[in-house]
Amino acid sequence: MLMWYLGAMGIVGLWFSRKNTNTEEYFVGGRSFPGWAIGLSLVGTSISSVTFLAYPADAFKTAWLRFIPNFALPIGVLIASYAFLPFFRRTKTTSAYEYLERRFGPSVRVYAGSVYIIAQLVRTSIILYLVSLVIHEMTGLSPTLCILISGIFTAFYTVAGGIDAVIWTDVAQTIVLVLGGVLCLGVIVSKLPGGFGQVFEVAIPAKKFAFAELKDGTLQTVPWGFSLQKKTVVMMLFVGLTNWLREYSSGQHTVQRYAAARSTREARKAMWICVGSSLPIWAFYMFLGTALFVFFKEFPAPEAAAMLSGARKAEQVLPFFIVNYLPPGITGLVIAAALAAAMSSLDSSINSISTIAVTDIYKRFWGRDKPDRHHLRVAKGVACAVSALMIGGAIVLANMETKTLQDTGTVLISVLGGGLVGLYLLGFFTKRGDEQAVGWGLAFTLLFTIWTVLSKKELLPPELCAPFDLYYTAIIGNILMFAIGFGASLIVTKAPRRSGVDNA
Repeated sequence: MLMWYLGAMGIVGLWFSRKNTNTEEYFVGGRSFPGWAIGLSLVGTSISSVTFLAYPADAFKTAWLRFIPNFALPIGVLIASYAFLPFFRRTKTTSAYEYLERRFGPSVRVYAGSVYIIAQLVRTSIILYLVSLVIHEMTGLSPTLCILISGIFTAFYTVAGGIDAVIWTDVAQTIVLVLGGVLCLGVIVSKLPGGFGQVFEVAIPAKKFAFAELKDGTLQTVPWGFSLQKKTVVMMLFVGLTNWLREYSSGQHTVQRYAAARSTREARKAMWICVGSSLPIWAFYMFLGTALFVFFKEFPAPEAAAMLSGARKAEQVLPFFIVNYLPPGITGLVIAAALAAAMSSLDSSINSISTIAVTDIYKRFWGRDKPDRHHLRVAKGVACAVSALMIGGAIVLANMETKTLQDTGTVLISVLGGGLVGLYLLGFFTKRGDEQAVGWGLAFTLLFTIWTVLSKKELLPPELCAPFDLYYTAIIGNILMFAIGFGASLIVTKAPRRSGVDNA
């Protein structure tokens, strides 16, 4: 089953490679996709290996605290679908950052593109590392070799097939991912003496469904109020809203799908298909982790106990279950689901980074007079280079000590936010700011980010460390970007600029 799946994905990449004779097709698929396909592709991109492995790991080891940011997704999509989407569609955008040059200047465009590339390289490295755990558990091959196999295969069909291969493989991979999770839960429930109800009977008293944080070996329920010093439900919702606004206003892999849809209506439909599918899928995989906790309470295993204690990485719990407890007939399908989870995000990020590198940087500064076929070759070369960096990052992660990758990923995304939400809010909803004013905002945001990284690494004296939880770095950074940019515009900008809506 696994080999059939891998072969099918490779064939798709080769099939669509015949269509990729220009960058318009390679980057946005001729702007002809239906909303349902774009929507399922967005689901595949959003859920990734973080859903398949890190969500169950987090629920298995801790509780449901880090699910809270997802509740802000509908709010973020509602804002983006009416504030940002129409503009990107009217201007026939390819890159999410073309707007920033029109509004603020070329240096701002390059900054935003660079921040996106760095953040996506971190994200893809995490995803590739996670899927390598599954292959390692199944085959016994070294983690490094597993990373190489997964990364090279994904790079092959992505580089060859462009956005067409990315979107249509994402549709298939989303379906396979969901089916694989359902099969795992079905086996767990069938083996538990108390069936489905036993999950709730054991997990509720243990606070496994609570919005709780693991401290000193015990789960402690987080409060609801406002605080910058500790995690709360309200603040985690703000974390989610900030992340989703960034994703749907300035995330290239998302904006690129706006551009690939055949109409604004189809693009908006795709956004809500993503919301209606992603939330249940995320919740399902968190529940799967809780069910695994109950399963290994009923059927103790030294390996599972080591994952709970931290002696082994929690992300190994689902691969361990798949290899040791699933019937042989369905193991291949579930492994294919794990690969689908990774590939559906990796291919999107590889293609979107290639688009940014060519559209916002190479074509803008060095390749103005080059023919389109030359830009297509550069795009494929960049995709190959990105794949190599992604593989290297995953190998580094395989040798790091972390709490859970869900926790690490949340911190990294917050730190690498780059003030982009504040930047877009300043551009779209005010008439203030130019390249100089925004430059001040970006400079302060960058210094703020460096300070938080040094605090996280405990490289500063205690009295100089950040006095807030690093989950809130993106919130504070974006507020800082907006406030400094707006304030500086009152001093250095001679006249109000047109807003993003006016520029459309």
